[in-house]
Amino acid sequence: MDLTVSGARAFPATRGSSRGLPAASTVLGGTVLSLVGLTWDVQWHTDVGPDTFFTLPHLFLYAGSAVSGLASLVVVLLTTAAQRRGKPIDPIVGGKAVGVFGRTFAAPVGYLVSGVGAAMFLLYGLWDQWWHGLYGFDAVIASPPHIGLLLSVTVTIVGSAMVFAAARERRWGMIGVFGTLGVLLAFSTVTALGLQPVDAGIVDAVTVGMTFFAVLLVMMAAGFLKRPGGAVAVAVILAAVQGLFWWFSPWAARAYAGLVDLPVRDYAAGIPVMPALMPMCLIVVAALLEPLLRAGSTRSAGRISLLAGGISGLLIAACQPLQRAWVYSAPVPAASTIIATGVAGAVFGVLAGFLGWRFGGMLRLLTPAEDNR
Repeated sequence: MDLTVSGARAFPATRGSSRGLPAASTVLGGTVLSLVGLTWDVQWHTDVGPDTFFTLPHLFLYAGSAVSGLASLVVVLLTTAAQRRGKPIDPIVGGKAVGVFGRTFAAPVGYLVSGVGAAMFLLYGLWDQWWHGLYGFDAVIASPPHIGLLLSVTVTIVGSAMVFAAARERRWGMIGVFGTLGVLLAFSTVTALGLQPVDAGIVDAVTVGMTFFAVLLVMMAAGFLKRPGGAVAVAVILAAVQGLFWWFSPWAARAYAGLVDLPVRDYAAGIPVMPALMPMCLIVVAALLEPLLRAGSTRSAGRISLLAGGISGLLIAACQPLQRAWVYSAPVPAASTIIATGVAGAVFGVLAGFLGWRFGGMLRLLTPAEDNR
């Protein structure tokens, strides 16, 4: 893998150039493995029950972080070696290289973030193994080491988005950013379950948390692209992930239970738990966002992002209780709960719109200065 500017003579810096794509794809592929393991593990807990540390879904989770971490480490070592030979580093590969441990290492900023996330996952994994050794089976998703593991993978996915964003002038870089944000949005639905212990009265805290992540990431895509299509692209990718996992999650849980000779719970309905958490209304909401964002001028884009975030948050938070009632054939929540949750979603949506638009602009700054236009 050639990371240096001089290598650009062999691989011209055109929109079709694939220099940097193998490493970026490997990091993203590792996060997808972790996402597969997560949806499998969540379904297992619901349909089968508690688990031990060494299960196949857990191995997928750990393998995904290992793949992303090793790919990040390889890029850092190659970058360090190239810099020590006095060769200028091409910032299209993961962004500008920064010094680590007193400039002992030179790490492209995107790969530094993804690698740190993978290292954090290893530490939380050791805690999770100790937790299993102390308490035996894991009965819940929202245990302390699990929350740490989820946050660690989130950091790795953010690093992957940064890696692709540095190559946004390449077609694969732009596509990779939207794909990564879609993966992060799917992953964040389970992270929001950490809010289950929060007693918010008639407000559904988990729904508000999921709404915040959804608005943040679609607005981040819109702020990154700076033209119509970003928000819808992420929503479409999430819908594709949701459709795939809708089939995969129940099948994988039952197939693995049969493989290890464990019974499926009598009351298990086979409803795909993690896909059911993902907002089905997001494509419609994102489509409504696009003309609103397009109407704002450059100067008013920041204020428009607040309005867009608030409207999106209201719609998603109000629709989620209805979606849950439909999927689980349950009674529709009281109107007071839907209204209160919708209002809370609008409030946090304003914050998410503000942050997402600016985070998207920050991703654009990872592009080399001569291409950052």
